Amino acid sequence: MAQDTTNQRRNIFITGGASGIGRAIARHFGERGWFVSIADINATGMEDTLGLIEGGFKYSHNLDVRDRAAWDTALEAAATAGGGRIDVVVNNAGIGTGGSLHELETEEIDRCLDINLKGVLYGAQAAYPYLQKTAPGSALLNIASAAGIAGSAGMSVYCATKFGVRAVSESLDAEWADDRITVASICPSFIETPLLDGTGNRGSNEQIRDRVKAAGLEITPVEEVAQAAWDAVHGDKLDYYVGKTARQMAFGKRWMPGRVRKQLKTSARPLGR
Repeated sequence: MAQDTTNQRRNIFITGGASGIGRAIARHFGERGWFVSIADINATGMEDTLGLIEGGFKYSHNLDVRDRAAWDTALEAAATAGGGRIDVVVNNAGIGTGGSLHELETEEIDRCLDINLKGVLYGAQAAYPYLQKTAPGSALLNIASAAGIAGSAGMSVYCATKFGVRAVSESLDAEWADDRITVASICPSFIETPLLDGTGNRGSNEQIRDRVKAAGLEITPVEEVAQAAWDAVHGDKLDYYVGKTARQMAFGKRWMPGRVRKQLKTSARPLGR
């Protein structure tokens, strides 16, 4: 198992750390000797995540990513707990939403935009001074999605947020270049997380998992996203595609955009991450 060897234990701060992708990243880095700081609004879930990480190099903090001031408090506390530094911030917290745009309530639209996109912007803004201090070697990782590669019917709001996350990453990759802070977006397709057990649509009782299986698409182990996060911290790419569907979509959008557009128009039902 690869480990980082530095004079001081490095500290990773992960939002949405109570389950799914956030939990997998926390375990992956914790197993490799990092101090792990997680944030979420689910205290029980965070406790469960920390229970899976051996040793005492871990910390949790209640954080609603929509609250800009709360970001400053959370990062300051995590830095103090982790020895006075933060080396990596992972903007992972997010929610799914689906359904035809004309059917969505204003509250649904606002909540998805606030958590998935504004939360990423707030996180990046708050993280900057910490990452600047630990650069080079520091990194901002934004969890995007295959839904940020191609827009699907019934997913306009969710896709808008994930396209936006990729845009934020690309902008900051240039903006922070002189600071030598690594910036990357990670784009998973259908990952084995609790999100698959939801409907993503208030008007449907059918689970996303069932729709993915019916479409013959693969469900990728969540550990592959954690490995992509590790690779992003230690690599120099901007986009990391996780899962066969995400890689094929990225290839198709680049080389066969007309075919992808036709496939999206003729898809029987919309699908999410």
